[in-house]
Amino acid sequence: MIASRNRHKAREMRQILPVLHVLLRCLDDFEDVPEVVEDRDTFLGNARKKAVEVAAATGEWALADDSGLVVHALDGRPGVLSARFAGEDATDADNRRLLLETIRECGLERPTAEFRCAAVLARPDGTVLEEVEEG
Repeated sequence: MIASRNRHKAREMRQILPVLHVLLRCLDDFEDVPEVVEDRDTFLGNARKKAVEVAAATGEWALADDSGLVVHALDGRPGVLSARFAGEDATDADNRRLLLETIRECGLERPTAEFRCAAVLARPDGTVLEEVEEG
């Protein structure tokens, strides 16, 4: 089970994990599972929270990730707020526009940044396997 309602993300994970001979379902296949609030201050914390809560709610193993852009000169922003940098209902274009404005306002010409991703696989009993990719 992929702990996401994002069909694009589910399709990507199915492409990444074709060697698994299991049916990978996403959260849309489980009508009664509430949204998990991503309120942790790290990618790993958000991924762990999503995986554990979804596994407990569905009784299925759950794979969750959290990822985003870390701009070094902006003290790591947008970081875990990458998808919500310009607000809760912001589009990807809104987030990019605000990030570029913020970079220009800080007088940065070529700031360095990295994409970070954390993934967690959780069993319904709360056992987790985690992986963090940095850079």
